[in-house]
Parts: sequence; C-alpha cells; structure tokens
Amino acid sequence: MRGRLGWMLGALVLCAGAGCSRRVPEGAPTEQAVAGAPTVYVARRIRTLDAAKPEAQALAVRDGKVLAVGTREEALAAAGPTARVVELGDATVVPGLTDAHGHLAGLGQALSGVRLEGTTSLDEVRQRLERAPATAYQGDWLVGQGWDQNDWATPRFPTLADMGESLKATPVVLWRIDGHALWLNGEALKRANITRDTKAPEGGTIVRLPDGAPSGVLIDNAMDLALKALPAPTKEQHASRMRAALEHCARVGLTGVHDAGMDLRTFRLFQAWDQAGTLSLRVYAMADGQTDDRVQYLKDGPFQGKLLTMRAVKLTLDGALGSRGAALGAAYSDEPGHRGLLLLSPEEYASRVHAFVGRGFQVATHAIGDRANTLLLDTLTRELGDPKTKDARPRVEHAQIMTAEDIRRLGANGFIASVQPTHATSDMPWAEKRVGSERIQNAYAWQKLKGAGAVLALGSDFPVERPDVLAGLYAARTRQDASGQPPGGWHPDQRLSGEEALEGFTVGAAYASFAEGQRGRLKPGMDADFVALSVDPVDAPPADLLTGQVRLTVVAGREVFRADAK
Repeated sequence: MRGRLGWMLGALVLCAGAGCSRRVPEGAPTEQAVAGAPTVYVARRIRTLDAAKPEAQALAVRDGKVLAVGTREEALAAAGPTARVVELGDATVVPGLTDAHGHLAGLGQALSGVRLEGTTSLDEVRQRLERAPATAYQGDWLVGQGWDQNDWATPRFPTLADMGESLKATPVVLWRIDGHALWLNGEALKRANITRDTKAPEGGTIVRLPDGAPSGVLIDNAMDLALKALPAPTKEQHASRMRAALEHCARVGLTGVHDAGMDLRTFRLFQAWDQAGTLSLRVYAMADGQTDDRVQYLKDGPFQGKLLTMRAVKLTLDGALGSRGAALGAAYSDEPGHRGLLLLSPEEYASRVHAFVGRGFQVATHAIGDRANTLLLDTLTRELGDPKTKDARPRVEHAQIMTAEDIRRLGANGFIASVQPTHATSDMPWAEKRVGSERIQNAYAWQKLKGAGAVLALGSDFPVERPDVLAGLYAARTRQDASGQPPGGWHPDQRLSGEEALEGFTVGAAYASFAEGQRGRLKPGMDADFVALSVDPVDAPPADLLTGQVRLTVVAGREVFRADAK
C-alpha cells in the first residue's frame, strides 16, 4: 500500500466480488468441523520446513493439529477411513504465513476510508477525496490515508491550500503513508484549535508556512493535537472494520498477524471474539505502550487465549524516514541541521521498558534511525542483562538505518530483527538522498543482520504496505519493484533466498512470538496452520510471485479462506 510494488499488486488481492473468491464466514464451522472427522490435504508439493522431512505430498489434520505428513497413502492411513480428502492439485502448501508487524485497526480504517496510496499528483488526491465513500466518515470528519509526497511531481509536503475548496466546510484528516504525519484542512485545524500560537509537543513538529501559520501537516507526536478532536468510530464501525481487516488478511494468505501496538478497545473486542470462537486468525498482540492504554495493560499483565495472545509491548522511539522523523546520529543528508525526532526521551523509554519487563512482557521497539537503534540496544542490554537478553527475545521493529557496530550488537545479544521487505523496495528511490552513500550501506541490511546472528521475522507494516505476503516474498528475494527495477536488485548482496524469505514469514515469526514449538513448520503435533499457493515461493522464478494466487488459508484446521475452483 505504501509504494509502487504494493500499489501495482493491489488489484491482485482486493478482488472480493462474484467470480473472484469465496470466503468462509468468520466463525462458521467448516465441513470437517461439523463431521468431526480428520481431513487429508493432497498437493503437488508440501514444504514442511522440517529438516527431517522437508517435502511431502499429503497432510492429515485432526482437531486443529497436524496428524501426519508424508505420501498420500501415509496420510490416509494415519487419518483413517472416515477422513475427508481435499485435492489441491498443483498447489504448493507451506506452513502458516504470519505477518510479523502489522496494524489491524489501521488496515480496517484504510479499507473503509479514502485511499490515497499510489496518487501521483495533488489533483488525483483531490479527485479521490471528492469521491469519498460514506464509510470514510467518522462523525462528520472525512478520514483517509496513504499520501506520499515522494510520489508526486514536486516532492514537498502539502499545505492547507492544496486540499482545494470543495470540502472547505468538512474537517478532513489524512494520514501519510507511513502513519507518522497528518495532513489537515482548515476546518480540521479549527476543530482541533491549532493556531500559529500552538506549540509543538516534544517529539513532534507542526509544519508552518513562511508567515508562521500552521501549514496543515503535523508530524509524529504533534499528530495527537488533531487526533484528540477526531470522533472515535462507532461500536458498529469498529467491529465492521476489524472483520474486514481479518477477512482481507486471510484472503492474501495470512494465518497470523503480530499486531504492533494494539489499542485497548480493539484488544477487548478480540478477546470477546476469541472467547466466542469467532476470531478467524491467530493474533499476537503487542500492547500499545505509547498511549494511556499502557496503564491498563500493565495492570492486567500478559494474556493467553485460544487464538489471541498478548505477551509483548510496542514502544515507538522515533518517526519515519520518509517524513524525516527517523532519529539519526548525524543530520539528514537532504536537510542539513535536522536529525529527526525521538518520540520518547531516553529516560521515559527506560522507565517504560523497566515497567513492562517487570510484568513479564516482551519488549518490541520501533526504531528506524541509527540514533534510535543505538538507544534501544543500550537501554535493553542494560535493563535485561546478559544472558537474559536472549531469553527475553527483545524485538527491533524495522531496524532500518543502523551502524555496523549496532548490527553486530543486535545479533550477538539475541535481539530479533522484525523487518519489512517491501519497505526497502518502496523507499529505495529516495532513501539514499535522506542518509547519504555511507549510511545506506548498513540500511535495510537483511543479510548483515542474519550474519550477525539475528533471527529475521518478516512482515509488511500494513497498512503502510499492503499485507500481501507474495509481494513480501518477491521483495525479499529480489529487492526490486514490480517492473524488475533496478536490474539485479537494490544492494543485491542483501537479498534473501527463497527459503530464507519463507522462513522469515513462518519459522522466524513463530520464534519472535515464543511459538516455535507450535507453529512455523508442518510436523505431527504442531498447529494445523497452512496456506496453499498457486506458486512455489522457494523455487519458482521470483516474477511468478507477482501473479501468484492464494488458494486456501487454514488456521487451527479451520478453512478461513478458499478460492473458487476454476
């Protein structure tokens, strides 16, 4: 959703009408659940990621667990004569694919709001706003997201005047594609009481016009000034958006999501669905440790349900590179004197880390700039101490711009690198302009992180990017956009192999959520989470991933998405 690759693939994954695909309704029992009998899935190839039996042709499932993996005859023998048999033809089955860093509430909002990703001009933005669907309103505020000034002919931040006159009386709030900046019109600024006299909070920026008046763009912590005035979605809106987000994730082949900073309202809704047995995907929720919701999360402590887990906290140290909010050690190469923003002071970050570690939470920290990554590593190694660091499995969310020494420290101290392949392919047209030719050598450096000993957990950061796993696998293997540019890939020495990429969405994601004993591989006794694809993600030419299709998504033995037979 954030860059060229996600936008070009969008048409492949958003089809949901007649003749496209059939979704198993959320919570509906499947045939095998009704019959209570085992099911045997037969495919051209099953990639188990189990070293003892890396490939098979059939998979037997019973009571949400893998019963047997092997030949058709072996699976049928294990399942018994009452087994239901599902023929998947020439599909390749892989262990359940998990997005290790996404935002379900954000995705639900993106699916219902005005979608601005892929716009190439301000005129196109205004046209989309004028065609806004009714679902894009919260109260009388028009909500949208996805704009990226780097995709416009003149790559500058927009202003109040750029939004036009047609919506002058309607408050409009538009998230930048990275979620770290807002663009508001005059009515929204008025409702939020933001004037030339308003001071930006620590860790935030109010972008101003030459005369000192607010331009309409708020960055990082300054966004809160406007969001406090934005009406919350109704209960019905919220539930509808969350269902849409879960359905969309199942449709693109996800069996699980690590939700990076879940608000308390969404968590309570998911708890209710999980208890009722209607939560359709596995959700590893990270408590929102940035807002006041953290007080209740600290009081409640970790949670383990059926498909819902909360064992981690998400903290955000800096902003994003695209909006120049990422905290750098030296100034931005394209903005002398500016080093980005720390959204938490070192003291406050250490205090929150201490509090959540004391309550048994894993710490996952958003850190994009090298200054933020150094602070993260210093704080957590001091707080956790060796050898506890490895046991605690602290996560570095993004780990984009790092020093060579911090890459070494990240791996040596047992940190998990939670990285997003499509971020690299979206950012590559302008990232070097931000940080220069020297710092870019240790940016988006997946192989260097692996070489240092870090476990890679791969995700998309949806809705910043689309939650399209095939797009993520393609970007990981090629470091190219959908048209195959640049030739050979951007910094190609950092590409992942097909198996490394698949492991990042399976084994790595499972390890990052303390679930490697239950998920990430297909072997007897493990959870029956798997996906059937039209393309082999390991051996097929990478370009084939761009047209590949998800045929079946299974979570705990339950089919949550099945494409129509052709």
